[in-house]
Amino acid sequence: MSSRDFGLTETQRDIRAMAAGFADAEIAPHAREWDRAEQVDPAVAKRLGDLGFLGLTVPERYGGVECDLLSYVLATEELGRGDSAVRGIVSVSLGLVTKTIVAHGTDAQREEWVPRLTSGEALGCFALTEPGTGSDAGSLTTRARRDGDDWIIDGGKMFITNGTVAKVALTFARTSESGVTAFLVPTDSPGLTATEIKGKLGLRGQATAELAFDGVRVPDSARLGERDRGLGIALGALSRGRISVAAGAVGVAQAALDAALGYAGEREQFGRPIASFQLVQELLADSEVDIRASRLLTHQVARMADAGATPKEYATDASVAKYHASETAVRVSNNCLQTFGGYGFIDEYPVGKYLRDARVLTLYEGTSQVQKLIIGHALTGVDAMT
Repeated sequence: MSSRDFGLTETQRDIRAMAAGFADAEIAPHAREWDRAEQVDPAVAKRLGDLGFLGLTVPERYGGVECDLLSYVLATEELGRGDSAVRGIVSVSLGLVTKTIVAHGTDAQREEWVPRLTSGEALGCFALTEPGTGSDAGSLTTRARRDGDDWIIDGGKMFITNGTVAKVALTFARTSESGVTAFLVPTDSPGLTATEIKGKLGLRGQATAELAFDGVRVPDSARLGERDRGLGIALGALSRGRISVAAGAVGVAQAALDAALGYAGEREQFGRPIASFQLVQELLADSEVDIRASRLLTHQVARMADAGATPKEYATDASVAKYHASETAVRVSNNCLQTFGGYGFIDEYPVGKYLRDARVLTLYEGTSQVQKLIIGHALTGVDAMT
């Protein structure tokens, strides 16, 4: 038994194997093409839904696949190994949107949206970040004002994954001076426009958008959860989401190491494979150790959630995993690019893309610096962000 199989159930191994097979057959062979085109094949979302990857952990009555969070983490790692842009589709639509509707939505909201999201018929986006508000989510300026039985939303959101392809935007807007409320906004609502962001450093195949809300009217039935309690919903979703980002980062790092190992065994210099050089082995060994540590941290927080811990209870552990794994993805991708030498700088080989994709993982769903402050607060009891 390998260390990666230790402690896993047969079901967990089967889900990982299915995700690995899909990544190898239907994602990785197209990753370079999608990166160059700055667009993942739109048909991929339906395939993800058909195979159940957009419904992992969601009750079967809504078209989901009832499994534990660790199974979701195992699948997310494999999708990240195939292409982090595809992993991002799942992490946002399922991890941030669908699961939040299941956790906080009314029966009518669940019936309306969750089956469509789990099947891949529709995708969701998480509209929290704004042009002037990133890490300080509590200071968002998008506003929703009550108008009879409706709400009217005005404002803007930035760097929204799935923003141009989503059918529903889980939108957070200020509804009082101290309160934020969550809304499920259909993206075909009059007054809502999405503009795709091109020219990104990494995750180029992933649809990323700026959203503009200009008098967007939604009924009160679109409100998710209680009025003025939306920030707690957002932060809980991000705690869950950081587990997914950590798993995806492990996948990117593993893909980089796999590529470097293959290249080091084939590339010859001074009459022998470069894998025989001590300093190359040092790069590879350091990468393996970092990946194993990140994988264990990610599995640990998933097991905490599966054991019944709430997002608030595992928030620090999620930050530890996300911080370590995302920084690991950057270090490992950089080490492996070094193994490729000059060939790492051309996209005939995949390691340059891994490094570009890894870099953004240290930024979104909380920068590495924010994760350190969350961890520091847990250690000292002192909030350094206020």
